[in-house]
This record gives sequence, C-alpha cells and structure tokens, in this order.
Amino acid sequence: MSEAAIHIEGLSKVYQGGKQALTNLNLKIPRGSICGLLGPNGAGKSTTINILAGLVRKTAGRVSIWGFDIDEDPLNARSAIGIVPQEIFFDPFFTPFETLEVYAGLFGIPKKKRRTMELLEAMHLEDKAFAHARSLSGGMKRRLLVAKAMVASPPVLVLDEPTAGVDIELRQQLWSYVKKLNDQGVTIVLTTHYLEEAEQLCDRIAIINHGHLITNQPTSHLLNMVGDKSMDVILSNKITTLPSILAVWMSQHNNHASAEIIAPSRLHIRYDKAKINAGEILAVIEQADLAIVDVSTHEANLEDIFLTLTRDIPEAQLT
Repeated sequence: MSEAAIHIEGLSKVYQGGKQALTNLNLKIPRGSICGLLGPNGAGKSTTINILAGLVRKTAGRVSIWGFDIDEDPLNARSAIGIVPQEIFFDPFFTPFETLEVYAGLFGIPKKKRRTMELLEAMHLEDKAFAHARSLSGGMKRRLLVAKAMVASPPVLVLDEPTAGVDIELRQQLWSYVKKLNDQGVTIVLTTHYLEEAEQLCDRIAIINHGHLITNQPTSHLLNMVGDKSMDVILSNKITTLPSILAVWMSQHNNHASAEIIAPSRLHIRYDKAKINAGEILAVIEQADLAIVDVSTHEANLEDIFLTLTRDIPEAQLT
C-alpha cells in the first residue's frame, strides 16, 4: 500500500447508535497531487479525515499514509500527515511563536531544526509572532493552523474547508503557499464547498456521497464527463419560430442538438460537443439569413458535474 500518498481499502465506519458514515470506501491519492475531496454535507468527508488524523477509530478496512499503516505503524503514519481542521481551536493564551514551538516539541523536533519563524513568515504572521493568539483575527487564526500543521514538515497536508469565511486576498495568499508546498513535493488533500476553487487548484477530484466513493479521477477527465455545451446567440432579427433550414438541421441532429427561442432576438442552443462544433451551428444560422450580433457559450464546470453525480441518488442504490 506504499505507492500512494494515502491508500484506503474497504474503509467502513459505523458510529454508536448504528449510523453508517462510510461503507467499503476505496480511495488512492497519488503522491505529489492536489486532490479535492468533495461531497455534500454528511457525505463522510469529515469521518474520513478524522480517521486519517487518528481522532476516529475505523470499524473496518485498511488505511496507510505515505506507506505507513495507521494500525501497524501509527506513530509514523501520524507524523506523515498534517491536518488543518475546519474548526479553529488552540490555546488562546499562547503566542503564535509559542504555539508552534510547543507543537514542535510534541513531535520531538530539536530546537536547532525547528522552523517556527520561517512558517510564521510564510503565513504572513511574523509581526504577530509574540501577540496572544486570542488577539488574532479569524483569518490569522486559520493561517496559524496551517503553520501548525506544517511544523513537522509532513509529506501530506489535509486542508478541511481552509477558506471558509476568509476574504479574497487571504484566500489568494493561502493558495499561493499551498501551490508552493505542492511544488516542493507535498501532497495536498482539500475539502471545500467552493467548487470553482477546487476546479482551479486540484489536479484530481474524489467525490463521496452517502459514505461511498462516487468518482476519483483527474480533474480534466471529470470535466469531460458531461458532453453537453450550450450557446446563446443574439440576433439582429426578431423571430417567433425557427427558420425552416435551422429546424430541419436540428431535426437531423435531434439526439445531439436542440434549439429554442427564449426571446424574440435570442436563441438558446444545446449540443453535444463531441459530435458537433459551434462553427457548424453558426454556419446554419447564417444560411437562414439571420444576422448574428453576439454569441456566448457555456461548458459544464465542476459544479454541474458535482450536482449531476450527487443529486437524487438514494443511499440504497449505492449499497
């Protein structure tokens, strides 16, 4: 199980009372990747992360982190992963410097090898190094949690909703640092409800629903799963019915294209991008003596695909 940064086989978790949070979950996260771990609320993401962190005991299955089995070699497995939790918590009376120093001591890192100020500078907290943590803003506290997770230089970093409630500037600073870490070889696992963020950052996406893995593949492959594309065409002409040449063309491609008039001068066209290109459609519109003023297209994004994969799937069908 050592080839992946995180390797999960047959992972199940049943909480006291009978709540089944995970069912036979199998997941591999390649080393050096930025992987988005996505799913609706209650899908099992937090349970998975808490098992990786050693905070929740699994019911069944095997888990390894950087080649270390969490049951057979728990100390090395725990040292190989840094967790940035969604909840903000630490001793409010410690300064950021003291917080990182204490955490480094818990990992047995000699003082000469500690990177306390380096991490604070990376998180733009050097000017708050000796201020009480309780005086930090919410965004600063979240950055301190990232620094805390990196104290032992783990090869795997898990970020659980790291930008929740964070302003745009801080979000950009955080992602810049995450990308820098990834360039240095750190594997990043990210949970987020900002799907646009996941689409831009992650080279791989895993989606969990009802405790089952729905998909785990490169982001580019996932975005190609939905072949439909749409086009809005604004015309200088006003029309109430489709011109015959356009109607005939659409009927000939009725399995791959459709058109409707949504305003007197506006056409909305859906088509299968694998079968038809936009140029063909525009050429037919021009043959119908319609003057095109503007064209805008929409292609399926991660949000569309996420909703398609998770919407209205009864738990019983996943079992």
